[in-house]
Amino acid sequence: MPQNITRGIKALIDEANAEIETLTAKDAIEISKNGDVVIVDIRDPREIERDGRIPGAFACTRGMLEFWIDPQSPYAKPIFQEDKKFVFHCAGGLRSALAAKTAQDMGLKPVAHIAGGYAAWRDAGGPVEKWEPKKKG
Repeated sequence: MPQNITRGIKALIDEANAEIETLTAKDAIEISKNGDVVIVDIRDPREIERDGRIPGAFACTRGMLEFWIDPQSPYAKPIFQEDKKFVFHCAGGLRSALAAKTAQDMGLKPVAHIAGGYAAWRDAGGPVEKWEPKKKG
């Protein structure tokens, strides 16, 4: 029997966007200059390697987000315990909406995401840099 998906991705993203703060790329570029803001890049490392990254952004793949936020998790990252504003981004602004909502639902605050993601940031003139993975060995 085929699955009956009752809430699709569009509904999930619409719900997330209704509950979280969404920043324009221009606004995100401006607040990123503030030392109380952490830009969180939830893209896959292959995307970052291919397209570049926002200088100083904290890379956290979407698949590890909940584990890195939860201080009780053996994978917890101290950055998520800091008193900062966490601004999430992905490539185009869809995954980051879901990530920001999840983070907010877990109690992380304040959180926001960048409408249009990395592409909007880059197109708005935000700083970007190439990234290469660490060499093994």
